Amino acid sequence: MPIIPWRPFWDIDRWFEEGPDVWEGPEFRLPRVPMVRTPRMDISETEKEVIAEVELPGADPKNIDVEVKENILRVEAKTEKKTEEKRKGYYRKELSRGYYRRAIPLPVEVKGEKAQASYKDGILKVVIPKVGPKKEKKKSIKIKVKGTKEA
Repeated sequence: MPIIPWRPFWDIDRWFEEGPDVWEGPEFRLPRVPMVRTPRMDISETEKEVIAEVELPGADPKNIDVEVKENILRVEAKTEKKTEEKRKGYYRKELSRGYYRRAIPLPVEVKGEKAQASYKDGILKVVIPKVGPKKEKKKSIKIKVKGTKEA
């Protein structure tokens, strides 16, 4: 019986030599989906409103969705960039897509239906008015003292 030297990575070597055929079938091809990014967001607060500034570089304002529901601010945006270059003997075409999504609970109770948003230079600014403090009615309570007669 011949002596076979021990090779600890023999199975892995064999897999790389024989294995790639297994991965070439159509059932192993993954669809290309845009990467979901979490945009950076700054939240600040004044006496009357909450202000959120969200970085959405390259987003078209038509493709931005902003929602305030149950004191949670949700921002979603889609980006798409196409470049095409034609020269003699040269052609290049690129397409890139991106998807931004972020949901964040707000620090105070707000009036979501009155929120306003603006977009400039890749920054989405959302201004949401706060719900004013609830005014409680003051009620005096008469104290009864036992053992004395009231006049």
